[in-house]
Amino acid sequence: MDETATGTGAGARPPVPGESQSPPAPEPGAFGMDAFTLDDRMRLFHFAAVEKRHDYLWVLRALDRGRANYQVLLHASQARELLGALRAEHSGCPEIDDVQPLLDALADWRLLDRSYDGTRAANLAEYRNRHYVYQFTQAGYRAYRAVEEVLGAGLQDAQLSRLVFPDILADLKALAEANRVGDGEEVHRKLARLDQALSDMAMRAARFYLMLGDLARTNDTRPEVFLTHKDALLTHMREFAAELARYQPLLATAVAEAAETGVDRLIALAAEADERPFSSPRHREHDWRQRWAGLTQWFGAGAAGEAERLQSATVTAIAGVLAMLRRVTEARRGGVSRESQLRHLAQWFASCPDDDAAHALFQATFDLGSPRHIAVPHDDPELIPSRLSWWETEPVRVARTLVQAGRAPRLHGVGRIERNEAQRQRLRADQLKAERQRQAAGASLTSAGVYGRVLDEPETQTLLSLLDLALSARVAVSRSTASGSAHGVRLTLHPCEGSTTVTTVRGRLHLDGLRLEVS
Repeated sequence: MDETATGTGAGARPPVPGESQSPPAPEPGAFGMDAFTLDDRMRLFHFAAVEKRHDYLWVLRALDRGRANYQVLLHASQARELLGALRAEHSGCPEIDDVQPLLDALADWRLLDRSYDGTRAANLAEYRNRHYVYQFTQAGYRAYRAVEEVLGAGLQDAQLSRLVFPDILADLKALAEANRVGDGEEVHRKLARLDQALSDMAMRAARFYLMLGDLARTNDTRPEVFLTHKDALLTHMREFAAELARYQPLLATAVAEAAETGVDRLIALAAEADERPFSSPRHREHDWRQRWAGLTQWFGAGAAGEAERLQSATVTAIAGVLAMLRRVTEARRGGVSRESQLRHLAQWFASCPDDDAAHALFQATFDLGSPRHIAVPHDDPELIPSRLSWWETEPVRVARTLVQAGRAPRLHGVGRIERNEAQRQRLRADQLKAERQRQAAGASLTSAGVYGRVLDEPETQTLLSLLDLALSARVAVSRSTASGSAHGVRLTLHPCEGSTTVTTVRGRLHLDGLRLEVS
């Protein structure tokens, strides 16, 4: 073997001050993946960086095919037969004469588990030759699948899931009902399903925005890829942003309703129904509490939620795609892209027979050596005494087009902006005053309510703005309640029999079948 298995010794996360940098040792009595130290886990990927990495990859693919056919333990001869079957199907599969050294190296890196097979020995001499059989270790199979996912990743894998929002909303309502009646198994199922949905959404979003970043970096070299997918990208992001904005207040309300049934009770029921045999009750309860905290961070009410950040990232990505489209369109406006022009120019420079020809081509192309003489009269020549030299007088403003291209500007630019600081300060003071009035009106609505009294003008304006937000959030998926929040208060619409009336300085506001609650 010309490859040596060397450990990296690197950590999987940034170092923490005061923390030991040595790989953690496995716990006493650990088995399976828990018995792998940090260095052992890093060595699992060593096969992807050695010289014969393609041979190692196809050997692992052969073992994976045997695993799919329920052949868990494989001898070297069986692995060779599976490689022959792969070679008949895939032209890129190499012809490997001896797979035994490759299997031994993979076993040394702990991707494979090697054991003795005494049933193959016909006599004592063969038994002493130690006929080996191989199978994937749990960590080794995960490392192999991780490499396969990277190799098989494509543009089609990057997508945002907008159809998951109705399922999340339904699961949140079912979670609140199960916690209310004390159904621990249903709480465990719904909470696990919500955690899986959020993990999948976060992974899809991260993969999608990384794809947009790669596309932005490569659109100059491969603009046809971007132009092919631009319409689908814009439609996909706009639909996702619309669905997220539509369901965000509904999901926040559903999270709040689930929390009202008792967070501690919900966590206790989920941990009690958890069937992980090698996890202590305290660890399971801590794990489910962390998952509930992540769910609240995603869809709970507040300006720092992950749903808000995802909405902002989607809007920013739409603007980025439009900017890329504008750059590509401007580059191809003349029939020949800027990239093609620069490539041809570079080829001309490379074909120059000597330095003089290269300098002449540079002078003809960029013309940076020849001076350009211009004459511009002063706007008011009488202001400058004739006895002063050019070094002592004020400079004359010269148009940029006259200096760069030798052409006088045809249109004058915009005038200088005159800033009125007094007017700006007055407008800013009025803005702050109006904001304080809205906050005071919101506090008054929260403390005194909206019924049984006459609302003044600031309270009326605040109530109407909150009512507009709440009514816009009422969609077909939630006909029971709707809410809207602004200025630090939340207005909730509850269905009721008959109608309610709110008295304001502008008149009476009649609401058919709705009752208002400000919190």
